[in-house]
Amino acid sequence: MVLQDQELSLRNAVSVSEAGLQAIHAGSEQIDMTPLQIVDSAAVAVMLAWQRQAQSLNRSLQFIGVPASLISLISLYGLTDFFKVVEVATPERH
Repeated sequence: MVLQDQELSLRNAVSVSEAGLQAIHAGSEQIDMTPLQIVDSAAVAVMLAWQRQAQSLNRSLQFIGVPASLISLISLYGLTDFFKVVEVATPERH
């Protein structure tokens, strides 16, 4: 599943979470977060819900293109080892 929004925050967490849960239930094993530009702690809660859903279905879940700000929040909450984050190479700027 590729996120369609550029934001994952308290403002839209419920709708984004529901879309992700449906995708995971339908068999998706990757969440592409590349479009995200704005996140807050609600994004971590949504990721936790998705991870728990995948685990309840005995599936692994990968998060692709997680923005640095969200990785910082994940680290702050001590959840780095809970999520499988796949780094996406970004072109260097000169």
